[in-house]
Amino acid sequence: MTPQLALRVAVVGSIVLALFAILFFRLWFLQVLSGTQYVQAAQVNRVRDVAIPAQRGEILDRTGKVLVSSTKALAVQIIPTDLPVKMSLTNIHHPPKRDDAVFARLAHVLHFKTKVKRCTIYAPNHRHPYLSPIACLVAQQLSLNPFADVTVKSKVSKYVQYYIAERQNDYQGIQVQQTSIPGYPGRTLAAQVLGTVGQISRKELKAGTYPGARQGEVVGQTGLEAQYDQYLRGTDGKQQIDIDAQGLPTGRSKTIPPVAGHSLQTSLDSQLQRVGQNSLAQSVQENGGGAGGAFVAMNPVNGEIYAMGSNPSFDPSVFTGQITQKAYDEKFGANSGDPLLNRAIQSVGPTGSNYKPITAVAALESGKWGLNQVFDDTGKYCVGSGAAQQCRQNSGGAAYGPVNIVQAIKVSDDNFFYNLGVRTNANPVQFPNGGPLQQWSRAFGIGRNPGIDLPGAESGTLPDPRWRNERNKLEYECDTATGAYRYTNGTKNSAKKLPGYRRSPKHAAGGCGIADGTDRPWTEGDNESLAVGQGDVQVSPLQLAIAYSAVANGGTIVTPHIGLNIENADGTVLQKVGPEPPKRHLNINSVYLDAIRQGLREAASEPGGTSDDVMGNFPEQVYGKTGTAQYFPIGGGEEDYAWYSCFVPATATSKPIEVTVWVEKGGFGDVAAAPVARQILSQWFLGKPGPFKEGSSPDQ
Repeated sequence: MTPQLALRVAVVGSIVLALFAILFFRLWFLQVLSGTQYVQAAQVNRVRDVAIPAQRGEILDRTGKVLVSSTKALAVQIIPTDLPVKMSLTNIHHPPKRDDAVFARLAHVLHFKTKVKRCTIYAPNHRHPYLSPIACLVAQQLSLNPFADVTVKSKVSKYVQYYIAERQNDYQGIQVQQTSIPGYPGRTLAAQVLGTVGQISRKELKAGTYPGARQGEVVGQTGLEAQYDQYLRGTDGKQQIDIDAQGLPTGRSKTIPPVAGHSLQTSLDSQLQRVGQNSLAQSVQENGGGAGGAFVAMNPVNGEIYAMGSNPSFDPSVFTGQITQKAYDEKFGANSGDPLLNRAIQSVGPTGSNYKPITAVAALESGKWGLNQVFDDTGKYCVGSGAAQQCRQNSGGAAYGPVNIVQAIKVSDDNFFYNLGVRTNANPVQFPNGGPLQQWSRAFGIGRNPGIDLPGAESGTLPDPRWRNERNKLEYECDTATGAYRYTNGTKNSAKKLPGYRRSPKHAAGGCGIADGTDRPWTEGDNESLAVGQGDVQVSPLQLAIAYSAVANGGTIVTPHIGLNIENADGTVLQKVGPEPPKRHLNINSVYLDAIRQGLREAASEPGGTSDDVMGNFPEQVYGKTGTAQYFPIGGGEEDYAWYSCFVPATATSKPIEVTVWVEKGGFGDVAAAPVARQILSQWFLGKPGPFKEGSSPDQ
């Protein structure tokens, strides 16, 4: 062995001895010094993450008054995957006996009944088995959202929490944890605007509708709660709990505290909201036969919404706990009047004479009518000749004689505006998008989404030749079972009815009702109807409020907005969210606007005006227009829906406001809608509502 080789052997041997020494020391450390610790750790074979729900932010009115509160409470929840036998969609109709035993023990603690009854499963294609109340809650929740935990009871005492925690072997799959429960001090106040919350659904989770939300988390489902959920929701915390082999908690290893959501300050005036809802409810009761209605009160300069109501309303607190199918049907079923619908933004229809200021702008700006031009109203307005002649007339057959545009607005002369409708009509072949009336209607926002910070706002319909042709095409396809209206068995389509095939929508006798005829062309009669807010035009109360705001402010189309600021718990403003910049400005001749406003002012303040008997003695300068729209529901007949739009402009007050009211089946606008607007104006300017005073003008 050479000296070099001997050196190498010595080095390698030393390294090997050192490695053996390290391994021996490590083995001695694990077996002797740390043995007890690892024996204890071996007994803990599971770490479970328990979510700590974040407290949801509050929603405030413009003065800081709480509209939606958020309180902490203990809730008893069932975790279907942690029950003695995992529950899923496959066994919800017949819960395993071991799970049923847990449900029975829990029912005793929570004072629930245990008698089995027929359980209504909300999801489609599910049988309705006989289950105990708690088993029914689990089945209903799993059928809707297989991922979520099931809240059995909210607002339980800490003693219930202690009792269940000490007996985990008997209550496997049951947890009691802190949760955030929204409160509604105003009960039905602005319910559709504020919205509701609920556990995120499987569909929403998969679609990523709520970024960052996890399975079982509570999110905003409608209204402002949904629109501003990212700010209100907060971030859930997490508690890691060690569980031993028997399923008993042995300690907590790590806690990540939740981060509370921020508050949302809105532009809503809670007292104005209350007065608006109360007066609307009174009008609906007296004039609408319980059909419903809506109102909007807004700043015509910057688009801030002061109040927005829909009748009937509801108490959102019913969604903070469990609700039976029977109770749900009573409150929100077919005969409830659809209280979940925000009629101010989601209901659309003809506006009647409220449309006339838009028609006036179109006629004047297009040169189809002159400011000083006079129309001789003889009581009828006829187009065509001979057998093809068609005549229309004012409400009650009134004849106003020679009138200019100011006088026509004041008395709401239908014949005058029929004339403007014919004059602003355009050749449907050359102008498929319509003539001046359609052009200016679009500019005012008709047929366009209003852009409010609420989900679900309708765009409505602005009829023109192109729209008419599209409806004719759909009617033809429906009548002939072609195109989108072919027969189908779910996988295959057919132009003929085969065994097992069906159609949607169902074919009705005399046509599908999509268009009034299969090939009726656009006519000047369509434009006549549009000129007075009748026919196929569909407008929401908010869209009409935006149009009247433009008349009030000189032509600016404001962006309606409710959210103002995002605030933390101490009221510090973290982010401003409104009002939004205006959408656009309409270049309307100021002289024309002055004339239209003069007509609106005289209509609300001078004898012979269509709302003088309601607004005539009001201490502020009110510019207003009544409207009565004829609806023809399926099944025949005719129903009159009442409208009223008015404003007090910034040139007349430091508190400008625009108000639009709609009462379904309310009759004349002066009778059912104008009194509601007067109550709202009284509260805004005088600090209290005045007497409910109905008018008598038969404006159409």
